[in-house]
Amino acid sequence: MKDATLTRKSSPDHRSVIALTDTVAVGGDTLLIVGGPCAVESADQMAQVAHHLAPTPVQALRGGVFKPRTSPYAFQGMGDAGLRILDDIRRRFQMPVISEVMAIDQIPAMVAQVDVLQVGSRNMQNFDLLKALGSTDKAVLLKRGLAATLEEFVMAAEYILSHGNPNVILCERGIRSFDPYTRNVLDLGAVVALKQITHLPVMVDPSHAAGKRELVPALARAAIAAGADGVIVECHPVPDESVSDARQALTLEDMVTLARSLDPIAAALGRQLAEGAAITPDRPLAATLAAV
Repeated sequence: MKDATLTRKSSPDHRSVIALTDTVAVGGDTLLIVGGPCAVESADQMAQVAHHLAPTPVQALRGGVFKPRTSPYAFQGMGDAGLRILDDIRRRFQMPVISEVMAIDQIPAMVAQVDVLQVGSRNMQNFDLLKALGSTDKAVLLKRGLAATLEEFVMAAEYILSHGNPNVILCERGIRSFDPYTRNVLDLGAVVALKQITHLPVMVDPSHAAGKRELVPALARAAIAAGADGVIVECHPVPDESVSDARQALTLEDMVTLARSLDPIAAALGRQLAEGAAITPDRPLAATLAAV
């Protein structure tokens, strides 16, 4: 990767810390744990997720509103209505939200209403989109392509950085292989390598790698042990009723258990989990839902 310049470490110890908000960042000693559904389905759904996760080490929420689906007949997301839900939820619960951007014309609305713009694996080499994201100052979560080499992955990040945006977070989410038992193969060697050759934070998405919820917790723990700066995990109030990726979604209770199970691994590596957000613990969920 001799051509990679902006992603290259200036010294072995140099690492970038990317701010999602004034109080939440990734790349430092505190791990970033992100949870939420594959797709935003309703205000009630997202309020339940936020209310359950806010008092835990989960610092940020995920939820797709523009959904790239293999079938054109599958649910494509709520679009602008979903963005408004995310914007309301992040303000009420003081938790940053991450959502996928698919087109250049979606960027202005998403910059105004979410905290991190995710580039999905299918768009990793959508160079016009990457250049446009380079002209913003929002954090960008760049997912590795389905069959991308590490050099191609790093060069995709270079497109964003070279156009002026230094706030790039790399995300390993599994690559395609011949074995259909798991949805993809989680390349933890890539996590180790990326931490050595770049200064950018590296996160892991064990949900899309596994494709099966019972595999997700162990893969998440392995990712942290390998040096990842955080994980982004799919969870849902009623996983089997999720409109997309139901098979890999955890329950909210299992998401909390997973997050807390990372604590001893983080401590062994000299890192830590965040404390839960300061919300009113005795506020009934019904009141929260009514306010959304």
